[in-house]
Amino acid sequence: MNKPILSKPFISLCPEITRADAFRLMDWLEDESVTRYLSDSRHVSRFIEQVIGRVQLPILTHLFNQGGRFFMAYDRDDVPVGFVRLVKTGANCEMVLVIGNRDNWGRKLGASTIREGMKLAFFDMRAEKLIAKIHAENGRSLKAFQHCGFLRESQTPTMQSFAMTSERYLKLLREGPEDEASHIHITEIDKARLRALLAFERDTATFELEHEIERAIVVDSRQVAQDVVTMNSRAVLQLDDEEVRVALVYPEDADDGAGRLSVCSGIGTAILGYREGDAFDWRVRDRTRRIRIGKVLYQPEAAGDFHL
Repeated sequence: MNKPILSKPFISLCPEITRADAFRLMDWLEDESVTRYLSDSRHVSRFIEQVIGRVQLPILTHLFNQGGRFFMAYDRDDVPVGFVRLVKTGANCEMVLVIGNRDNWGRKLGASTIREGMKLAFFDMRAEKLIAKIHAENGRSLKAFQHCGFLRESQTPTMQSFAMTSERYLKLLREGPEDEASHIHITEIDKARLRALLAFERDTATFELEHEIERAIVVDSRQVAQDVVTMNSRAVLQLDDEEVRVALVYPEDADDGAGRLSVCSGIGTAILGYREGDAFDWRVRDRTRRIRIGKVLYQPEAAGDFHL
């Protein structure tokens, strides 16, 4: 039985910002321990207060995305724990993140949030370099960014600038972080076909798939383990408390009603490359699902169907 992957810190970044989120952000920014090292906290607080007072809309995403992209950070229980702001200027992108509630400090959520921010910056926003400017006394942030592989570029008595290039990011992603509890496997043929698919399908919805392909361990089609979910495999999944049978297919063969999941869909992307017994969290649409690979019923490579 493979080791479940539920014990590691989990964060998902949601681009939708609601009115309730705005009130929560204001609460966080009223805590001096939260804003102590946030250089633009007063500006952000005034902006949020103005938005809430003047705009009577339930969804405020378009307002928060002026001048950059804003994301709420959720834990595995779908509780908001912080936010991330990504501002792209030319080929570079700057990241600002806050874990908003002091009760969540020490849970290693910062490093998980940084990794999700890197995924967006490099695969969705196509940045060549990601920059983080951190107050010299902000020990938690300094440690988290260094743990994720950022390198110091410059420093002053009060500020340190760290950077991650896309080249270094891909190298670290393929090597896998030291504390990574899961590895996925993909065949050489599937990787080539999926890369060709992404060349035509590339949009905001497919950056997660590109990330999974890049981090996967690539194996020969004749040597892949028989319990790995490859393309055109059929498997039994446990989705939260529900058992479902699915097939993982290319977009043109997808039929949700028949359980034929596109590899570009949320759950389709999630299960690619995992093995029987693997269990993990994955945010699908507006909530986090706990997914377990119960049984691989059919795998083309195991059956000798290499043409599929």
